[in-house]
Amino acid sequence: MQTLAGVPVDRGLLVGVIFFILGLGTLLPWNFFMIAITYFQTRLNTTEGSNGTEPQHKEYHFGNWLTLLSQLPLLLFTLLNSFLYQRISEKMRIGGSQVFILLLFVLNASLVRVPMDNDHFFFVTMATIWFINSFGAVLQGSLFGLVGQFPQKYSVLFMSGQGIAGTFATIAMLIAISSGTDPDTAALGYFITPCGGTVVTLTSYLLLPHLPFARYYFNKGKGMYMDCSTPPLHEETPLLNNAKLIGYSSHSSPNRLGPEDHLHPSGPDGDRQALVPQERPDTECQVPAKKSSVMHVFKQIWVMAFCITFVFIVTLSVFPAVTVDVKSKFGGRWEVYFVPVCCFLNFNIMDWISRTVTSVVQWPAKDSVLFPVLVVARLVFIPLIMLCNVQYRSHLPVIFPHDAAFTAIITLFSFSSGYFVCLTMSYAPMLVEPKDAETAGVLMTFFLALGLSLGAGLSFPLRAWV
Repeated sequence: MQTLAGVPVDRGLLVGVIFFILGLGTLLPWNFFMIAITYFQTRLNTTEGSNGTEPQHKEYHFGNWLTLLSQLPLLLFTLLNSFLYQRISEKMRIGGSQVFILLLFVLNASLVRVPMDNDHFFFVTMATIWFINSFGAVLQGSLFGLVGQFPQKYSVLFMSGQGIAGTFATIAMLIAISSGTDPDTAALGYFITPCGGTVVTLTSYLLLPHLPFARYYFNKGKGMYMDCSTPPLHEETPLLNNAKLIGYSSHSSPNRLGPEDHLHPSGPDGDRQALVPQERPDTECQVPAKKSSVMHVFKQIWVMAFCITFVFIVTLSVFPAVTVDVKSKFGGRWEVYFVPVCCFLNFNIMDWISRTVTSVVQWPAKDSVLFPVLVVARLVFIPLIMLCNVQYRSHLPVIFPHDAAFTAIITLFSFSSGYFVCLTMSYAPMLVEPKDAETAGVLMTFFLALGLSLGAGLSFPLRAWV
């Protein structure tokens, strides 16, 4: 089924559903890995004997290494993907990355019940973190390039899927806490769930090229255009010259034609056929247009690149490094649920809602000066969060001790983060020609990773400042 413009219809919004699943699949594995931090800390903080003698306690600083070894490969491999994606096929980048991520989570799941020396377990875990984020960077960058070839609402659906991934993971963590599940059993569930999610994501991606709607935009994104119609009548072709000799002209008025001229388009000598437009089959008409250079595309999207970088610098500078240490004013049993609910669940739900809202509201416009101004204005959230009831603290006073104040700040903080992230990633491909949309998407993913890395690095001095 096609529209009047010849564009196939996305029946049942199937392509949209697939992009939602792909967005979910890009961040679901990492979110489940993050909520297993209790399992890792419990396993690594056990005391060991030195040569079978007295026990020793070794501090691994797991959280710090986790942040470093997740953001560094994300930045490096996103940069690599920005320049090499045209040399490696899309199927290899997307499908291959998903297969390796699946294998790495199978490895983590298998190690849950395997006794291992703490040092060896730590190094194996750090290696899996590095490689998961390396393949995740290639996967995410490639998918942003892919979805950038489609209308804006598909970018919104893709990013909505990313937003809901954190909510799923947080709900799983709350279920594990409320049921009293031991860390090992909970971790096993955390690692098996992404395996199933990755299989579903890979299957959905492989289905995409078989849908007419998706194929249409894939060809459009490659710069395929029709270039095979008969030359215009004003061009001098041998047959047209032959037609002029018997009284036809490309500038002749139709009213000057005789009655016989409205009969069969081709005469016995074939002269009149020269004036009939001829078309070749579509398969002979598709010519790939040359894509612009990376630098040329960057010059067109640099404002959006700055915005996505700045949004994540602000977000990652205090979340979760500072927010995770905020304590409830009321204590008791509620203290166990305070951070998971008011921080993580609240952040992920509002992040998802804000990304979804952009399918209805796109304000400010992509060329508005107000857009980068509002992005920079999010700086105000950094001192607001630092002045909440963060414990332990050494320098700053507590200005917002109440749980409600912290919850309200996180609500606005997360909503603005998701909203501007989704708009910037949706706007960037619209600023370039369709043939360069994939390049724009890949570049934006690099600047997204740059913002994550800079924000994570800034979180260390900010936490110490509190």
